[in-house]
Amino acid sequence: MRPDAFMNTRRRHTVATGRFEDEHTPDAIRARLARGPTRSTLRDFVYGAIDGIVTTFAVVAGVAGAGLETRVVLILGAANLAADGFSMATSNFLGAKSDEQRRQRIRRQEEQHIAVVPAGEREEVRQILTGWGLDKELLEGVVDAVTRDPDRWIRLMMQLEHGFSPSRVSPARAALTTFVAFVTVGFVPLAPFVIDALPHVTVTSAFGWSTAMTGIAFLAVGVGKGIVVAQSWWRSGLETLLIGGAAATLAYAVGTGLGAFA
Repeated sequence: MRPDAFMNTRRRHTVATGRFEDEHTPDAIRARLARGPTRSTLRDFVYGAIDGIVTTFAVVAGVAGAGLETRVVLILGAANLAADGFSMATSNFLGAKSDEQRRQRIRRQEEQHIAVVPAGEREEVRQILTGWGLDKELLEGVVDAVTRDPDRWIRLMMQLEHGFSPSRVSPARAALTTFVAFVTVGFVPLAPFVIDALPHVTVTSAFGWSTAMTGIAFLAVGVGKGIVVAQSWWRSGLETLLIGGAAATLAYAVGTGLGAFA
């Protein structure tokens, strides 16, 4: 390793160490835990963005493959952004709401079990914590401490028995994130045709521009996802580009096939 590269590595390590230490002081830990766990909307954004690009490009590619007029692209593309975007947002909202309703049902169920068969529920806690490698005396102490507080007892069972995350999802926030991502990113394949429809403006090969911009959009979404989750940005970008490109290619192939019968 070159001396300058070595020094840069040490400098980054020193900066990271200082930041980590600042984040792990008693006051910083107390403040962070007081805020509670939060759920990232990254999944909802990527879900909406990818689907928005694919479905809009499917319209563009289908029309181009079938040899239909440009105005058909604009009409169908706008209808897709509005209708499919709202449909996806609604589906995400209902799905998130269903998860929350299931959480509440399981919680009521655990409350009932603790009230009716507390010994059996204590045994469940004991068997769950046995896998943590605690010795018998310490295990019993932990079981006593957990089951002394019904709310703490239920929260442990919800997480370790039923697999619920301690972070809560807002159905409205999930739906809004999906809709915004779908409409904004999904508009990219349609943009060249919109520009071409402006007065006194001509876009040569609007479909070619749409294809290129779609690929860039896929790549950008993947790169952004990779950066946010601290993974290889180029690998994440390439993965998203390949998967999205396969869907886009399929859409164009179907449009071309149908155009042959038009």
